[in-house]
Amino acid sequence: MLLSVRNICTTLSLLWLMACSSSVEQQAAKKNESAALEVVQWPIIYNDKREQLSLEYLDKRYGIKAEKAHITPKMVVVHWTAIPTLKASFNAFNSPMLPSARSKISSASQLNVSAHYLIDRDGTIYQLLPNTTFARHVIGLNHSAIGIENVGNGSTLPLTSEQLKANIALIKQLSEEFPIDYVIGHYEYKNFANHPLWKEVNPNYLTTKTDPGETFINQIRASLTNLNLKKVPDLPQ
Repeated sequence: MLLSVRNICTTLSLLWLMACSSSVEQQAAKKNESAALEVVQWPIIYNDKREQLSLEYLDKRYGIKAEKAHITPKMVVVHWTAIPTLKASFNAFNSPMLPSARSKISSASQLNVSAHYLIDRDGTIYQLLPNTTFARHVIGLNHSAIGIENVGNGSTLPLTSEQLKANIALIKQLSEEFPIDYVIGHYEYKNFANHPLWKEVNPNYLTTKTDPGETFINQIRASLTNLNLKKVPDLPQ
């Protein structure tokens, strides 16, 4: 009888240790997942001037009259900055006014380009603007697009595996908050020229983009199959 009691006690002890171990592993997994989604707040300047220019952009470029420069997110557009460092990339977006060096797009608006997120080469995610605040980062689609910029250029500074993981984790998190239908590379924006989401009033206001590269955006989408994203439209003929 004593031996039986000891066996029972030993078995219960083992079961308890296994349960504790499983709980610790689950908590560690959740902690790692949370750490992967950590977002550092690093807001760019958003003052009355940026709001005014954003409202003017919505009106003149899209025919949208609004009291607040807000967006309704339905897509995520992934970019690279073509700037080699995090700080320089942040500085490029920080001013509300477009710098003189961007003369090719200044005719459309004096509003500076920006994005909602900036991801450094080590995968650290920085949030520059609230998710529903208007940002100028993609022709024709800014009213419905959350922008993610990645520090790099695809050639001398190819985007990293850490950035890939960060983009995937961030987009998954955004999809929990918003009904995201499309995840596209910046170079794919012209495919939407005949789409209901397209709002640019000037059919000739188009620029050629290559970011963030076909391989990078396809790797992102391959990891988001459970989101049931819509297929990017074919390029209009």
